[in-house]
Amino acid sequence: MWNLNRFIICIFLLSFVIDIHCKNPDKKEKPDWAKKDIRDFTEADLERLYDQWEEDEDPLEPDELPEHLRPPPKVDFSNIQGSNPESLLKMSKKGRTLMAFVTVSDNPTEEETEKITTIWQSSLMNNHINVDRYPIGPDRVILMFKDGSQAWEAKDFLVEQERLEVVTIENKEYYGKYSKKAKKNDKEEL
Repeated sequence: MWNLNRFIICIFLLSFVIDIHCKNPDKKEKPDWAKKDIRDFTEADLERLYDQWEEDEDPLEPDELPEHLRPPPKVDFSNIQGSNPESLLKMSKKGRTLMAFVTVSDNPTEEETEKITTIWQSSLMNNHINVDRYPIGPDRVILMFKDGSQAWEAKDFLVEQERLEVVTIENKEYYGKYSKKAKKNDKEEL
């Protein structure tokens, strides 16, 4: 009796193991795009395949993720001064890419703009403010900051420069100390 029960259990387990391990994969289980020949894959099919491979890998550290997927920085409201709204902007842009638009005054040529903004970029880099410069017109450049909180430090430097007309950060214009437009706007407000 004992041997018969053992024999039945062994047969049952053996058939179960054989059924699981020797099962042929059905074409029905695969999605339509996976049934195609690899040479016939479209860009979308390859992207799906890449996504499947990515699922199997360990997740990336937050600093390795693309910027749009990184978690937002934590803002400590205890350090914010009520009279200085720029401190809140600095904190919220910490570690994020930020662009500033800079206009050179007195209708410069492209060569003049290149020369002046190169000097400004070098001065900022010497002050440990990492910035890239991209000309977009005869008198305008984009300054790209990898750490957006540095843009306001750069703005403080730029507004003191003699040839700066205006610098725009986050849709707010900051006129240079010697800007003709700033003086014109001040007269209009009076």
